[in-house]
Amino acid sequence: MQRLISVSNRLPVQVEKRRGVLSFRTSAGGVATGLSSVLKSRESVWVGWSDTPSNLSDKELKTVENVLRTEHGCLPVTLSRREVSGFYQGFSNSVLWPLFHHMTVFAEFEPEFWNDYKSANQRFADVIIGEYKPGDIIWIHDYQLMLLPGLIREKIPDAQIGFFLHIPFPAFEMFRILPWRRELVDGLLGADLVAFHTEDYAHHFLESAKRLRGVDDRFGRLEVEGRAVMVRALPMGIDFKRYRDAADTPAARRERDGLLSASAGAKVILSVDRLDYTKGIPERLHAFDAFLERYPKWRGKVRLVALTVPSRTRVKRYLELKDEVDRLVGVVNGRWGTVDWTPVSYMYRSLPFERLVGLYSAAAVGLVTPLRDGMNLVAKEFVAANSGGTGVLVLSEMAGAAQELTDVVMVNPYDRNMVIEGIAEALEMPEHEQISRLDAMSAHLETHDVYRWAHEFIEALDAARCTQLALTEHPLNPEQRKRLLVDATAHGRRSVILDYDGTLVPFASRPEDAAPDGELLMLLDGLAVTKGTSVTILSGRDRDSLDRWFGKLPVAMVAEHGAWLKEPFDDWVAAAPLDETWKEDVRPILERATAHAPGSFIEEKEFSLVWHYRNADPDTAEERVRTASEALGPIAAGRKLALLEGAKVLEVKVDGVDKGRAAHLHMGHSEEEFVLIAGDDRTDESMFEVAPPWAWTVKVGSGRTRAKFSVDSWREVRALLGELLEVLG
Repeated sequence: MQRLISVSNRLPVQVEKRRGVLSFRTSAGGVATGLSSVLKSRESVWVGWSDTPSNLSDKELKTVENVLRTEHGCLPVTLSRREVSGFYQGFSNSVLWPLFHHMTVFAEFEPEFWNDYKSANQRFADVIIGEYKPGDIIWIHDYQLMLLPGLIREKIPDAQIGFFLHIPFPAFEMFRILPWRRELVDGLLGADLVAFHTEDYAHHFLESAKRLRGVDDRFGRLEVEGRAVMVRALPMGIDFKRYRDAADTPAARRERDGLLSASAGAKVILSVDRLDYTKGIPERLHAFDAFLERYPKWRGKVRLVALTVPSRTRVKRYLELKDEVDRLVGVVNGRWGTVDWTPVSYMYRSLPFERLVGLYSAAAVGLVTPLRDGMNLVAKEFVAANSGGTGVLVLSEMAGAAQELTDVVMVNPYDRNMVIEGIAEALEMPEHEQISRLDAMSAHLETHDVYRWAHEFIEALDAARCTQLALTEHPLNPEQRKRLLVDATAHGRRSVILDYDGTLVPFASRPEDAAPDGELLMLLDGLAVTKGTSVTILSGRDRDSLDRWFGKLPVAMVAEHGAWLKEPFDDWVAAAPLDETWKEDVRPILERATAHAPGSFIEEKEFSLVWHYRNADPDTAEERVRTASEALGPIAAGRKLALLEGAKVLEVKVDGVDKGRAAHLHMGHSEEEFVLIAGDDRTDESMFEVAPPWAWTVKVGSGRTRAKFSVDSWREVRALLGELLEVLG
């Protein structure tokens, strides 16, 4: 059984020091509860910030670390006060939190916050990398650690990494506001599985990945440098049985009976929130005030019990929010209250579990109206605590839970009139309908509880790994690399045939930015001057570019996907007679596509026309590719042209001229010669097809291929060539 490394901002264990004595208290949070069954079934360790008291001695810190590890299975991450301030209070809660909840007015885009966020994520990465053992599963939680998957992937390329975001992922038009949006997307793309509470959030992430990084969505699968990144909606549940059963405990009954007695027959409307501007507490109080004005018959017969849990009590914005809530409670009670009736009972504190469940079960109406919420487990807890009885849930359509709990009274929290009427509908709903709705939602929550959520995530992560292995059906593993190198040294003659873009260098937004770096030039030169070794560069690039980049190296070159051939230090030779008359039929179609897709452009070569759309809006470009392909199809058939779709390009070229024919001229045709061929896209499949059976053919990236082996990225190709040069030198 694989070991699980769970990672969250805070550890699920709180450390306190009172009167010189250290104490450890386990958190009963939703994530910790959900993972408990998974953790019990396998070896595990939990990594997170311990938030230890600042007045501990070095000896006490060692004691804390030892107790956390040996008794609680936790590995603490140490953060400085500055990092905590800038990383947690700053970037996490003053940038990401408001932005992801579509409340940009509260966001503070301070560069110092970003630096601390990067620093803290790196500290987490260092701890995990030091702890990691081959075969471990890494499950990372939430918005504080969005860079972490990428940081780990960089150091442990084969790690199995999952990430779950517990808050909303914003629509692209909102996310693009963030100055560091690309870095966060890159961080998340380091995971094998990125999961969210709802399909909407998953869609928003896919859209951002497509627009910011040009990766294509294939039914929730993104292909990133040869890896498959799966994106899924996995709504988190609650410990349904625990809430349902707790409603009958003595503590819960006492709380319920006490509240009902104090309400003197008035129906209880309950709201439970952490004090936060995303929860819509002021808006809810305004709506309740307006409800009492519109429906005078409910005055004295209904009571709003508002339990607000303190949060970020030192942050100015939250202090201001508390002052506003306090004032509004006073306004409502002052306007409508009487000697024997207080409309709003306001509690600013947290309650023990059983007492909270008692409040849930006493309420006739649960009023859960956040302005935006990732899931909102309170809504599910209310249903569970009232399972088998009565009660109506009024739920904001802006909460993630609204995607599952469809038997609620759904309201738009920004529409005061809708909330007013929702409260009235809930209070007047017939008992049989209340029971029917609760039964339906309870049945769903019981079967989709937090334990199922945790196990489904692990199953989805395993499935993502299987998908990755299926896409790279024959990964070039260490043993095969060793065999390749031995094979190369055993032969006196060697042919090394290499595609360029995506195989030796990453793709660039503009063709002119794809020039080879010094490391690559030295590598190719070293191989080409090795006795018995020939190197051929095949590319879709034009002759001038290849001459400018590689003309001084003793390498053969093939330009325009096989249209032009050149031996080392010789002249270019055309692979077929040059006829450009067909371009007049094709160019207008590509020009129309360019006009409708700003950022795209046409590259003209002697044997082809290429439409590049990497910098265009992805949705617009996809539509234009379809339109252009339909228009070009009949022309290609009539003029004997080939229509190729590559990496963000659409190319029209003379048919019968391809890399396969060119590669065939440069490879050995006897088993006495070693042959290595590497390429990354559809244009390279013709090389793999004509390769002799003994050749080493390597596909860069995922997808179906005729190549025998695959590697994840161009970096691995360079590493392989470096090893080859070393053994031959």
